[in-house]
Amino acid sequence: MDRTELDRLLLEAHDHDDPAALVRYYTIAADECEAVQDIDAACFYLTHAFIFALEAGASETDELNHRLVAYGRA
Repeated sequence: MDRTELDRLLLEAHDHDDPAALVRYYTIAADECEAVQDIDAACFYLTHAFIFALEAGASETDELNHRLVAYGRA
């Protein structure tokens, strides 16, 4: 996904207070950062995805937590 498009989608999800979209888009951003080995940025996005997942009671919470633990960031 194009970075500009992803940023637009993240802002839109915030504007609409859409936790499912926030989890999805922050996870995509984290995945993209991991793919280029930018682990600090990936963990930044993973943390945001995790927080929104916790607040929403989303099923992704455990997976996101495991990813953060694997990087020593939990």
